[in-house]
Amino acid sequence: MRVLVTFAIAVIVAMIFIAQTFFTVDETELVVVTRFGQIQRSISTPGLSVKGPFVDRVVRLDKRLLHIDVPRATMPDRDKQNLEIDAYVRYRIVEPIKYVQKLSNEFTASSRLGNIVISEIREEVARSERTSIIGGETLETLDEETQEVVRTVTLLNTRAEMLQRVTAKSDATVKSFENDFGVTIVDVRIKAADFPQATEESIFTRMRSEREVQAKRLRAEGEEESLKIRADVDRQIAVILAEAERDANKLRGEGEAEAISILAGALERDPEFFAFRRSLQAYQSILRSGATVLLSADSELFKYLQSSAPPE
Repeated sequence: MRVLVTFAIAVIVAMIFIAQTFFTVDETELVVVTRFGQIQRSISTPGLSVKGPFVDRVVRLDKRLLHIDVPRATMPDRDKQNLEIDAYVRYRIVEPIKYVQKLSNEFTASSRLGNIVISEIREEVARSERTSIIGGETLETLDEETQEVVRTVTLLNTRAEMLQRVTAKSDATVKSFENDFGVTIVDVRIKAADFPQATEESIFTRMRSEREVQAKRLRAEGEEESLKIRADVDRQIAVILAEAERDANKLRGEGEAEAISILAGALERDPEFFAFRRSLQAYQSILRSGATVLLSADSELFKYLQSSAPPE
C-alpha cells in the first residue's frame, strides 16, 4: 500500500515537473520567457520548448496583425474648422523582448501607440483642407445644352497620401531610439471625419445659404436666357410680319394695276357702254339710299332715262 502511495506521489510530482518544464508555442504566437521578472529569451518558432520549472514564466504574444481603436478626438483643420476624427491602427510585434520591456502588454501598447498615432494625425489634419480629409467633394456644373445642373463627385488622393505620411511617421516614432517598442505600424485608417454636433447647425445653415445663392444665380441665368429667346422670337415675328405686309402690298398693287389695265382695256373697246353701266350703278345707289335728289332735267344723270335711243 505504501509503495502504491509513493508511486502515485511520484507520478503526480513528475506530471507537475513536466508541466512546469515543457510548453508549446503556437504558430500564431511569440513567447518571451522571464525569470523573476528578468527576460531570459524569446521564442518565435512553433513547437515544444523547455523552461526552468517553477522559476520561469511564459509571456505569450500574438504575432498576427493587432488592432487599436484610436479614441475619437476633435481636431482643427487648416481653415480652423473642427473635425471629429475616428481612426484605427494596425501594428505587428517584430521584437518581442523589446515589446515586453517597454510595453508589457496589449493594454499599455494600445494606450501609448494610440497616443503617438493620434498626435501624428492631429499634425497632418492641421495642415490639410477639409475636402482632403473627408476624401472627396461634390462639384455642380451647368450643362450648356440641356441647361441642367450636373453633380459630379471628385475623389481626392490627398487623404490616402496623408494617411501614408501618418503611418510612416508613426512607424518611425515607435522605432526611434527613445521609444524602440519592438513593433512596426502597418496601417493607419480614418473611419470617420465628421463635424462636431455643436457646429452642425451652423454648417447646415451655411450650406443652405450657398444653395440659395446658387439657386438665385441659376434663376437669373434662366431669366436672362428667357429674355434672349423672347427677344429673338419677337424679332422673328416682326420680320415675318414686315415681309408679309410687303408681299401683301406688292400683290395688292399688282392686283390694282391689273384691274386698272382691264378697266382701261374695256374703256377703249366701248366707252359708251361703260358710261351706261356707271349710270346704272349711280341709279342703284341713289334708289337704295332712299334720299331725295333735286337735279335739272338736262342733267347727265338722266340722259339714259329720257330716251331709249342712244344719244347722238
